[in-house]
Amino acid sequence: MKARHLIGLTLLGLALTSCGGGKPVEINPDAQSVSSRWNAVLSTPAGLAGVTDIKGEGWVAADPKKQGQIIAHVAISNAVPNGVHPWHVHRGECGSDQGIVGPADTYEPLKVKDDGRAESTAKLASSLPRSGRYFINVHASAKNMSTIVACGNLAPPSQ
Repeated sequence: MKARHLIGLTLLGLALTSCGGGKPVEINPDAQSVSSRWNAVLSTPAGLAGVTDIKGEGWVAADPKKQGQIIAHVAISNAVPNGVHPWHVHRGECGSDQGIVGPADTYEPLKVKDDGRAESTAKLASSLPRSGRYFINVHASAKNMSTIVACGNLAPPSQ
């Protein structure tokens, strides 16, 4: 009888610890669900391999606070510290540009910190697309917009 009681208490303890020990779960109401946004993994194009190796991720989602507006976000790592890189969401695919989504000056440039990381968010007056092809690119600098140092095709949200 004592053994069954001890096993029961042990299982109860394991259940409580695996559930966070009774701590409340915090939910951020502003967080974007991965399944409701367009997502991209960014990397340096093959032509620049060995010169730079920037990695990153980005996404585009409907703004939960304002209808008819989307939020675009990009984060990069392994960039040269103190660099400033313009970035944009485009129609098309990496290597097949069909134009920037929204005004180019809406996108705040990425300002790289000492650790090689940077991130930026833009709010655009547009509805979240339901179909099509889109990508995020990161330019070498404002003076060298033709050199793309990172690019990633956006995958549509799961339906």
